[in-house]
Amino acid sequence: MLESIVVTHLLFVMIQLLFGVLANGVIVVVTGTELTRPRKMAPLHLLLCCLAVSRICLQMFIFYDSLVVLSLIEFFSLAETNTAFMFFSELSLWLATWLSVFYCAKIATFAHPLFFWLKLRISRLVPRLIVGSLLYTSLTAVFHRKHTWILSQNLWLSLFSQNATTQGNEMSTLHFAILAVEFFLPLFIFLLSALLLIFSLGRHTQQMTSMAAVSGHTGTSVYFSTLLSMLSFLVLYVSQYVMAALIFSHSFKIKNFTFMFCFLVLGLYLSGHSIILIFASPKLKQNAKKLFFHSKCCQ
Repeated sequence: MLESIVVTHLLFVMIQLLFGVLANGVIVVVTGTELTRPRKMAPLHLLLCCLAVSRICLQMFIFYDSLVVLSLIEFFSLAETNTAFMFFSELSLWLATWLSVFYCAKIATFAHPLFFWLKLRISRLVPRLIVGSLLYTSLTAVFHRKHTWILSQNLWLSLFSQNATTQGNEMSTLHFAILAVEFFLPLFIFLLSALLLIFSLGRHTQQMTSMAAVSGHTGTSVYFSTLLSMLSFLVLYVSQYVMAALIFSHSFKIKNFTFMFCFLVLGLYLSGHSIILIFASPKLKQNAKKLFFHSKCCQ
């Protein structure tokens, strides 16, 4: 029974990797083509391109960790990729957060001076937010290098053996609190921007539905699809935090069904949201179709 679960998990992980690399690769190709054009790259496309690249790298690391979990690769080699995994994980969180903030500033409507200021300047802030996120995650990855290894080493040892004891140093409570704040700060910003956007879209959709009932004209499909996209984005974004908390809670052992399910959900967010982005954006969807049509013609 255990072997069947392991084989099934490996199969799903490979499917996730293929879909994740394909979906994020399409975003990188479609948005990256603007770099070859004379005009300046749109801030949204620059943000999407950076997010897709970080997700491809993170998807690779999750696949690698899955091979370690299934004992297909030596455990000791995990230490070499630990710092890079934390870097891309935190970078992906921040870029996804700024994407939510961008959508909120551009789409939502609120009569507040701060929100109006953000709406006017968000496009110019995007390159600075990307560079700032790169510098911030690089510094934190280097700063937490030793403690991150201790934390992950204790995690893997506790998962592999019930009687395992940690070797040497323990992470201090203060350092663990700083690490937790660093990962939950983007979650707070994301929830604030996403919920504001969902509230604004819901209110506008309701108004459009009431107007359509009176005039007979329907124009709510765009707002409704955007609302569904943001709701799915919210669910997927929050789910990765829940799954990560379950994994670090040490409540189950490695190769347990629940543990493997948590790993699959972590990978599902990276590929699932990118697929949603492609289908929710008419331009990305159209260019993706052109890309696939062109690749078929070249065969």
